[in-house]
Amino acid sequence: MSETRKLRMGMVGGGPGAFIGPVHKMAAELDGKIELVAGAFSHSAERSREAGAGFGIDPARAYASYGEMMEAERKRPDAIDFVAITTPNNLHLPIAVAAMEAGFPVMSDKPATASYEEALELEAAVKKSGLPYGLTHTYAGYGMVREARAFCASGKLGKIRKVQVEYLQGWMTKPIETTGHKQASWRADPAFNGPGGCIGDIGIHAFHLLEYITGLEVTGINATLRSVVEGRRLDDDCNELVRLNNGAGGVISASQVAAGELNEVRIRIYGEKGGIDWRQQDPNKLVVRWLDGPEEIRHAAAGYLSADARGVGRVPPGHPEGYIEAFAVLYREFAEGLLAWRRSEKNPLPTTLPGIAAAVRGMRYIERTIESSRKEGWVEF
Repeated sequence: MSETRKLRMGMVGGGPGAFIGPVHKMAAELDGKIELVAGAFSHSAERSREAGAGFGIDPARAYASYGEMMEAERKRPDAIDFVAITTPNNLHLPIAVAAMEAGFPVMSDKPATASYEEALELEAAVKKSGLPYGLTHTYAGYGMVREARAFCASGKLGKIRKVQVEYLQGWMTKPIETTGHKQASWRADPAFNGPGGCIGDIGIHAFHLLEYITGLEVTGINATLRSVVEGRRLDDDCNELVRLNNGAGGVISASQVAAGELNEVRIRIYGEKGGIDWRQQDPNKLVVRWLDGPEEIRHAAAGYLSADARGVGRVPPGHPEGYIEAFAVLYREFAEGLLAWRRSEKNPLPTTLPGIAAAVRGMRYIERTIESSRKEGWVEF
């Protein structure tokens, strides 16, 4: 394909009332490498056409189902180049498999599937197809998360001893899933969301950040999942201890009933010589605290940062970048990797972009956390 044109994206999900679908569109198109040209935006043909009109695409390419989209697009001379999945979790696996069977690479919202067993099926399908697969763990796209990652890899903290990650929200403090709230309704329904509620929606982000930044792996979990709101079928609050493969300990706290919290994502990592602290609600700063030295504040896009951190910035220091820009970093890396794959017939997605390995580990984390809570004790990862 010509590298002078934009990559053509087909999206499944993201219809009227959706949150994450429009975010995917904005992020994908931000750097001018991708354009949304087709989609099956809803299980309703009428609502899919309505969404297509809102997105400004050709009405003939607003399909009634993802199967219809795959079949029609593979026959077009201007076919889509990849599929973005933005549906509830129960559809992630069948859509990804259908896309890869039709020859289309996949960029999927997290979690990768509805269950760990499905994640293993997905892993086999990706391996069989040989096609690129990316996963939008958004926080991996922040420049200062990349700086924290490089900082840990440098060994400047010494051996890591403790990691504390929290992801706190309050939007489900009341039983809004019973009021017709679209985003809450499917997240509180195991048929659509899978067996993990809060832990599958936001706890998985905390887990991914822990492993992504430290470079360590969780080896054991001791978790307590709760459904605080009466009648809620899935967990809405989680507290857990974790063991890491270097002997360190960690704490993961995730909640959607932390009244008053908006989207408080925070990770603190402590080594022998000092610690680092990053908050998503102040994302352009990384705080470094030394055992025997002054506190440092590192700023996004600064020239003294690691190459990975500098490489994701779009504007000079002091010009804040946030959630959409971080999301767009992942799409930019996917687009660049997809072009490289087209040239070489290999799968050269960068290691900074979460892929099928992160997909499988994330679903294993959910499965093990649920099992630990059920047993009320430690389980091996």
